[in-house]
Amino acid sequence: MTTGIEGLRAFVPCVLIPVYNHPLHIGRIVDTLVAQRLPVLLVDDGSDAATRAVLDAIQARHAEAVVLERLPHNLGKGGAVSHGLRHAHALGYTHALQVDADGQHDLADVPAFLEDARQRPQSVICGTPHYDASVPRGRLYGRYITHFWVWVETLSFDIVDSMCGFRVYPLAATAALLARHQPPSRMAFDTDILVRLYWRGVPVHSKRTRVVYPKNGISHFQMFGDNVAISLMHTRLVFGMMPRAPALLWRALRCRASVDVSRTQAPASASTDSSLPWWRRPERGSLFGMRLLAFACRCFGLRAARACLVPVVAYFALRDTQARAASRDYQQRLRNAAPEIALPKPTFWRTFAHLSAFANAALDKFAAWRGLLGEHHVQIDDPAALDAAANDSRGALVIGSHLGNLEMTRALARSRGIDRIHAVVYTRHAQRFRAMLAGSNIDFAANLIEVDDIGPATAIMLRERIERGDWLVIVGDRVPSSDSGRVVHAPFLGAPAPFAQGPFILAALLECPVFLLFCLRDRTTYRLYFEAFADIVTLPRASREASLRTYAERYASRLEYYCRRYPMHWFNFFDFWRSKSPK
Repeated sequence: MTTGIEGLRAFVPCVLIPVYNHPLHIGRIVDTLVAQRLPVLLVDDGSDAATRAVLDAIQARHAEAVVLERLPHNLGKGGAVSHGLRHAHALGYTHALQVDADGQHDLADVPAFLEDARQRPQSVICGTPHYDASVPRGRLYGRYITHFWVWVETLSFDIVDSMCGFRVYPLAATAALLARHQPPSRMAFDTDILVRLYWRGVPVHSKRTRVVYPKNGISHFQMFGDNVAISLMHTRLVFGMMPRAPALLWRALRCRASVDVSRTQAPASASTDSSLPWWRRPERGSLFGMRLLAFACRCFGLRAARACLVPVVAYFALRDTQARAASRDYQQRLRNAAPEIALPKPTFWRTFAHLSAFANAALDKFAAWRGLLGEHHVQIDDPAALDAAANDSRGALVIGSHLGNLEMTRALARSRGIDRIHAVVYTRHAQRFRAMLAGSNIDFAANLIEVDDIGPATAIMLRERIERGDWLVIVGDRVPSSDSGRVVHAPFLGAPAPFAQGPFILAALLECPVFLLFCLRDRTTYRLYFEAFADIVTLPRASREASLRTYAERYASRLEYYCRRYPMHWFNFFDFWRSKSPK
């Protein structure tokens, strides 16, 4: 177990870089780190003469900041890093940030990683890669096999990515482990040491970081030898997990209990999810659970993944009282407002079906970004209207909703190389789910605009997008994600409901055509509805409030129309009709 020494000593970090025949980028890397006033420990893992000369020049240039350790022969990455960690601890450092020498890691993230280590001195701060187009597809997909086995070996989802070498080690706990265990000497090292530190009670905190593969980068990964070594490592770790399983399960239960206790001890104003605005409620489900379903989708197909959803939906249908209540309320309101469609009473099984539709829509978003759902799965209700708008060089504002699956349209657009469609999303909601989608396709974040609210600065930025011909997609059926957000009440399913003023104010500021978009699932396919809302939105000063109400009522009317046609596909699982006074 950890001793807590780092929590008592001053925070004294260094940067550890193992080097084996990487002369191209190492000088730039060290110069950048030294400019940040960080001590650097270079471990020369038996490099050739050219690389040794480069390292000698670096040490001469930064004599006070750089320590150069030379190994007599090549030990492999694991051997070099193990040696460097022991040596850094002996020199009196408390933490070591491992950085690769091939130029893959984003050194702009170094201060943030070290600050996290300062705040969490007993934790490993482990990088979770965000790749660009340079990543080899085989390397990207192969990582998921290791992710799965690490989840098994730790009986948890705490380790998001065990293979990224950009991480901060707490040296006291790491040196204690290395005194008792000899980790693999090559590429299996990163995963092995992280799992074993976790076994010893060291917390693992994941942090996103950009990772690139330089065109002239040098990789020492041996396809056959390293894959065999990694397979043997996982075999040892799985057998090592078995006697530790009771302790690991107890740890997971204890952590869950502590989270529950912290929630019950929270202030009354935040004690229950249902008492909070939707943007402040904790996101349901774990990122690991989402990724596990994504793994099933990738490996076994959509049908198998949908089968896996059944127990997940059942769990939330039983446990999430707020979602059940919101679903029943919506169904009853729709039943009362639309007697002509003869909806059944909102029983538990109807609520289960409603939640199942939502879960399957989320799975379809992932499948669309993975390319498992394509254009042949979507039928356009009025192709002429969509083609006319697409051929117009002007930018446009597209207002969608939480009815159906809006993300499908963006994924399909990206698959066809259409990059003019940008989704405007709130940063405070569904971060974990967006992280899972980002892992499914490197293009996911390319056309995503994250905002806290639609303020003047945001409006100026969005107008620039419109002026260059982009389409901005925003949802209109949620109140703003801030207490100060303005709303306007409009009739919706038989009662006044608050709708955000933001989309209509934004449309007036952008002075562009406005469309409505709904992508709704039939039995086996999706149907896309695209219709004109206004050629331009005007809000005269003398009748501003009345005009806003008119636009909101028109939008609410169309939303209700499609809710009647697709009653189980509106996915706002909170009290949408809760009163919120306009500011």
